[in-house]
Amino acid sequence: MLSQLTIKNFAIIDDIRISFEDGFSVLTGETGAGKSIIIEAVNLLLGSRASADLVRAGRDAAELEAFFDIDAQSRAAMILKDQGIDGSDGLIVRRIISSSGTSRVFINSRQSTLDLLKQVTSNLAGISSQHAHQGLLKEENHLDILDDFAGTIDLKNEVRKLYQTIIPLKRKIRELQNSLDTKKKEQDFLEFQINEISDAVILLNEDEELEKKREILLNASKIFEAVNRSIHEIHDREGSLSERLSFLRNDMEKVSAADERLGKIAGQLSSIVFDLQDIAGELRDFSSCIDLDPASLEMTDQRLHLISKLKRKYGGSLDALFDEYEAMQTRLSQTTQIETQIKIFEKDVHGFLKEIDQKAKKLSILRKTAGENLSKLARNELDALEMGKAKFEVAFSIQITNDPEDIATADLEKIWPEGMDRVSFLLSPNPGEALKPLVKIASGGELSRIVLALKAVLSTTKSLETLIFDEVDAGIGGAASEKVGIKLKQLSQKHQVICITHLAQIAKYAENQFRISKKVIDGRTFTTIVPLAEENARIEEIARMIGGTHITNVTLTHAKELLEQASS
Repeated sequence: MLSQLTIKNFAIIDDIRISFEDGFSVLTGETGAGKSIIIEAVNLLLGSRASADLVRAGRDAAELEAFFDIDAQSRAAMILKDQGIDGSDGLIVRRIISSSGTSRVFINSRQSTLDLLKQVTSNLAGISSQHAHQGLLKEENHLDILDDFAGTIDLKNEVRKLYQTIIPLKRKIRELQNSLDTKKKEQDFLEFQINEISDAVILLNEDEELEKKREILLNASKIFEAVNRSIHEIHDREGSLSERLSFLRNDMEKVSAADERLGKIAGQLSSIVFDLQDIAGELRDFSSCIDLDPASLEMTDQRLHLISKLKRKYGGSLDALFDEYEAMQTRLSQTTQIETQIKIFEKDVHGFLKEIDQKAKKLSILRKTAGENLSKLARNELDALEMGKAKFEVAFSIQITNDPEDIATADLEKIWPEGMDRVSFLLSPNPGEALKPLVKIASGGELSRIVLALKAVLSTTKSLETLIFDEVDAGIGGAASEKVGIKLKQLSQKHQVICITHLAQIAKYAENQFRISKKVIDGRTFTTIVPLAEENARIEEIARMIGGTHITNVTLTHAKELLEQASS
C-alpha cells in the first residue's frame, strides 16, 4: 500500500508530506487547492511521462517520493530481487524533474529507468481519474479492460506474438513470389542464352587456335608446294642435298687417315646428312597433313564467326563469355532456390496460422464467457449505485475476410494483433431505451458510476493494493452519492482506497480525511495538507463541504449526524 507521499516544488505545491493509512481515505478541499495535482504526482511516481511545466515557477527541479509497503512475495518484490535491489524494507520511488525537461528515476536510492519503474509499480496502484473516465468512452480500450478482467492478457500476448511472426513471413513470401514471377519471365530467355553457349561447345583458347588454323588453310597451296619442293631438293631428286653431302662425307672418310681433322669433318657431314633425312621425314609428315579441301576453310570461318558473335554478345572475350555463362546458370538455379524458400516459408506460415487459429478461438471463447460474467457483475454493481434499471452489456463482433493478405481463422474470421474480437461496452441507462455505446449515451454522473462499478468488479481479479479515485463524484448527488460512498467503503475492505471528493455523502464514509487548501504568501501560492485526526476537525470540514465557507450550527449538526450515520 501507499504509506507516504512527499511532494516538493511541484506546480503550486511547495513542500508537503502525506502519510496514508490502510482502508478508506479522502482528500477534500476547495476547487483549485491542489487535490488533482497530488494525483498527478502519484501518476508520475507510477511511471507516467514528466513535463518541465510541472516544476514550480522559480525552482530548478521538482522532487516526488513515495514509500510503498510491499509483501516479500509480491510481484514488485520479485522484480526488485531480479534487479538486485533490496526490497525487504519496502519500496521507495523517487523522481526528480528538472526545469530543463530532464527526469531522473530512483528506486530504493538506485538510479533506474522509467520502464523498470512501470514494471515495479504496475500492480501497486491504479488511478481512476477524469482521464480514465474519458478512456472508458473509447471502444479501443474496452478489449483491454475485458482482458484484464478475464485474465487473458498472457494469451492475448501469445496471439500478438504469433501475429507479429506471421506478418513478416507473409511479406517475405510476397516479395519472393514477385521475384519468382520476374525470374520466370526471364527464364525462357535465360535458358535460350545458356543453350546457345552450351550448344557451341567452345573449348578453352579455341578462338586463338582457329585463327592459327585459318592462317594455315589460307596459305595451304603455297605451303604444300614449298614443303614438297624442299623434300625434293633435300632428298628425292637426283643430285639432292643429301646425296651430294653423302658423296662429300665419303670422300672425307677416305682421306681421314691422313689427318684426324678430316675424320672429324667427315663425322660432321654425316650428322648433317642424318639431320637432312630427318627434316625430309618431318616435311613428308607435315605435307600429308596439309588440308587442301576448300570446305575446311569455310568450316573454320563459320566456326570463328560463331565464336566471335558469342564473344561480342557475352562480354568481348572467351573469358568473359565463360564467366557470363556461369553467372547465367547461377541466376537460373536461383529460380529453383526461390521456389524452395517459398515452400519453406509457406510451411512455417501454415503452422503458425494453425496455432494462431487455435489460440484466437480459445481467446474469443474465454472473452465471451468473461464478458457475460462482467455484464452480470457490472449490472449488480450499478444496481448498488442507484442505477438498478440500467442494462450493461459487453458486445462482440468479428469480421469475415477473403483478403489473402489478412490473417484469418479457417472460417475466414479476421485476426488482428489482439485477436479476432471487437468489443464494445453498451449501456441502456433507463427502461425502454436501446443499448448503445457509452460514448453516445453516458452522462457525467452515469459515467462516474460505471467507472466505479467496473473498478469494483475488476478489483476482484487484480492484485492492485491501492485504488485511487479522482472526480468519482462528477455529476452525481443525493442518493447516488450515498451509494458511491458505501461502495468505496466496501472496496476499502480489500484495498487501500484514496479518493478526492467534493461530496460530504462520500467523505463521511472515510476512515481517514485530509483537508487540502491553498493560501497566498508574499504573492506566491502555497498548497497545504492537514490530516483531520480530531473529530471536531472532520465535523468542520464536512460542514464546509455541505454549506460552503459560511459554517453555521445547523451545518455543523448536519455534519456530525452524517459522520455518526456512516459509523453506525
